Amino acid sequence: MATPSAAPRRIVIENAAIATVDAHDTEYATGHLVVAGNRIESLGAGRAPEGLENVVRRIDATGHLVTPGLVNTHHHFYQWLTRGLATDHNLFDWLVALYPTWARIDESMVRVAAQGSLAMMARGGVTTAMDHHYVYPKGCGDLSAAVIGAARDMGVRFTLARGSMDRSEKDGGLPPDFAVETTEGALAATEETVWTHHDASFDSMTQIAVAPCSPFSVSTELLREGAALARRLGVRLHTHGSETVEEEKFCHELFGMGPTDYFESTGFLGEDVWMAHCVHMNDSDIAAFARTRTGVAHCPSSNARLAAGIARVPDLLRAGVPVGLGVDGTASNESGELHTELRNALLINRLGGHREAALTARQALRLGTFGGAQVLGRADSIGSLEPGKLADLVLWKVDGLAHSSIADPVCALVLGAAAPVTASFVNGRQIVENSRLLYADEEQLARDTRAEARRLARIAAQG
Repeated sequence: MATPSAAPRRIVIENAAIATVDAHDTEYATGHLVVAGNRIESLGAGRAPEGLENVVRRIDATGHLVTPGLVNTHHHFYQWLTRGLATDHNLFDWLVALYPTWARIDESMVRVAAQGSLAMMARGGVTTAMDHHYVYPKGCGDLSAAVIGAARDMGVRFTLARGSMDRSEKDGGLPPDFAVETTEGALAATEETVWTHHDASFDSMTQIAVAPCSPFSVSTELLREGAALARRLGVRLHTHGSETVEEEKFCHELFGMGPTDYFESTGFLGEDVWMAHCVHMNDSDIAAFARTRTGVAHCPSSNARLAAGIARVPDLLRAGVPVGLGVDGTASNESGELHTELRNALLINRLGGHREAALTARQALRLGTFGGAQVLGRADSIGSLEPGKLADLVLWKVDGLAHSSIADPVCALVLGAAAPVTASFVNGRQIVENSRLLYADEEQLARDTRAEARRLARIAAQG
């Protein structure tokens, strides 16, 4: 006779404002949420049901807004070590200035940089992170494992977009010759990373995407073969696209077409693809993304820092294109935080042609949660607060000085100062308490990242 399974451990959260970000944007002015194991069991208005078994913790969330955990859809963790450099450059000049330094990274540097990048996001409400790592110098160690290990130790759900570059200066690209892989080597290493680390399960903590870097740093063969590889292995695809006017010019000069048409010619559009930035897109480009359900990682702060322009986010959303938010690398967004991108996305898009009708506070929150889950291919399991979904959620304190006179808690979160995170849960496990990490020593991380940044600067200076 089978032994009955033990009742799941339950956490009960009560007296909170709740923004579910479900299909109907359901909200509760005062509600409850019950976590059972690693899943959301129930939620609704008022108090939690009586008689729940095996309740191990009750949280009185008075003065808090509960939302889905934030989902970051584009980042470059290694850039934590090169913040504050080339601060007055456009994208191409910035890349040329920094590639020679980036090409000197090693496993120790990348591990520490990943820890710093993840720490800043996690303490600010990110529960699912993503890293597009594409610099693999020869003899640098196992960089993919270093990044994945950092995310595992921090307790954050994670997607590694295993990047690559094979178009160097000698081939008309931007990276120095010593900073790239061979086409065959990049494809083989990417496949090995998928087989070693990708977990396709519903509650997966680690997934891998195939991610050649950009049109100006990879060959057409690498794009085309990368797309075929991803589809053969059943994983997603990622790259940079339509970021600047310089990229548009580069594609027309080299390929005789704009970035979107070029990507489509290589098989790099589809519902299993998402691209970073997508700033310079015409109506035809947007229609192609909508038709193919290609997703977009919108990075407002980085776009502004590099003077790239204002992405047409309202038009993308209206066309039905999945859109999430991204920090981007901290060499072009030194704060390294995603919760501030909610506000920046709303404000910057209102500077565009749609003005005050560009985005609402709730649309901004959706970009940072469910929209991100969509572009990472995980909307069935994360991105909204619904029974059966994974327990990735955040309690934001909105009754303090910075927010107490804003009656609408969602507006307080999006338009107000960065709200403190009282608690953040990933897979039902708390990883942040009172804006402090539970599984990392922040002071030690500061010392480690400072030391590795200085070591990288010394090595780069020696040439």
